[in-house]
Amino acid sequence: MDFQAGILQDGSPMESLEKQLICPICLEMFSKPVVILPCQHNLCRKCANDVFQAANPYWQSRGSVISGGRFRCPSCRHEVLLDRHGVYGLQRNLLVENIIDIYKQEYSSRPLKKGKHPMCKEHEDERINIYCVTCEVPTCSMCKVFGAHKDCEVAPLQTIFQGQKTELNNCISMLVAGNDRIQTIISQLEDSCRSTEENSEAAKRELCARFDTLSALLEEKKSELLQRITHEQGDKTSFVQSLISQYKEQLEKSSRLVETAIQAMEETGGAAFLMNAKQLIKTIVEASKGGRLEKIEHGYESMDAFSVSLDHLAEAIRALDFDLAEEEEEYFDGEEEEVEE
Repeated sequence: MDFQAGILQDGSPMESLEKQLICPICLEMFSKPVVILPCQHNLCRKCANDVFQAANPYWQSRGSVISGGRFRCPSCRHEVLLDRHGVYGLQRNLLVENIIDIYKQEYSSRPLKKGKHPMCKEHEDERINIYCVTCEVPTCSMCKVFGAHKDCEVAPLQTIFQGQKTELNNCISMLVAGNDRIQTIISQLEDSCRSTEENSEAAKRELCARFDTLSALLEEKKSELLQRITHEQGDKTSFVQSLISQYKEQLEKSSRLVETAIQAMEETGGAAFLMNAKQLIKTIVEASKGGRLEKIEHGYESMDAFSVSLDHLAEAIRALDFDLAEEEEEYFDGEEEEVEE
C-alpha cells in the first residue's frame, strides 16, 4: 500500500513527521531499506541507486575492480563518495524504518487524499485531461469545446504520454551510447598521451647513450637535440591533453543531461510529464547532434623521427641533425588529406 503526503489534516502535529518521511526523489514515503547519506539525509535505497547510476553510468556491479563513484545529495547537493560496493555500502537508517512501520500501522486504515493534478489556467475548475495535437500542449476539455483549441485536433492524454515517454527513453539510450563512445575516445587519448611520453623518454635515452661515447664537441649538439625532442613532446602532449579536456567536458554535460532525463522518467503523471517532456527531448536531440571534437591521426604519438645515426665521420658531427625531412613531408601530407575530407 502506498503512503502519500496529505493523509492527515492540515495543522495536525503528525503532519510535520509525515513530511519528514517523504523521499525527495520518488516523493513517496521511504521504502525499505532506507539509507543514510554522510550529510545525514535519507533516501530509499532504490532511489539512491537510481541517482548513483545516473551519475556513474559506467559503474559496474559489486565485486568489480572499479573503485566506486560519487553523486550529489538531492536535498543539500553535498557530494557523496562511495566505495566499490556503491549504494550497498551505505548505512541503513533503522530508526527511520521503525518509525515508518509504526506510522503505517497507525494510519493504514485512513483514506488517502488524491494527489494534485495540473489544472487549466483558462478554466480553473477543469483538470488538464486531453492533449492538443495541433498546438502540441496538454489542455482541458473546456478549451476544446469552447476555448482556444476548439478547432484543433486532440488526442487522449495517456496516448501522447506513453508515446513521448517511450521517445524520451530512446533518447536516454542514445545518450548513454554516445557517452560510451566518448569514454572510449578519452581512454584512447590518454593511452596516446602516455605512449608519447614513453616514446619520448626512450628517444632521449637512446640519444644520450650515443652522445656519451663522443667527446665534449658533441655535448653542445646533444643539448640542442634534447631541447628539440622536449619541445616536440610538449607540443604533442599539450595538444592531446586539450583534447582530453574537451571530451571530458562533453561527457560531463551529457551525463548531467542523462540524470535530468532519468528524473523526468520517474514522473508518473501524464500531464505533469508532458509539461517538460517535449523541451527535454528537443534538448537531448540537439545535444546528440553536437559538433564532433577533433581527433589525432594514427601514429601521432610516435617519436621515431627523433633518431640519429653516429656511423658517419667525426667531421660531419657539426652538421648532425634529426632525420625530419621525410617524416615532416608525410605528416603534412596527412594533414592536407584530412582537411580535404
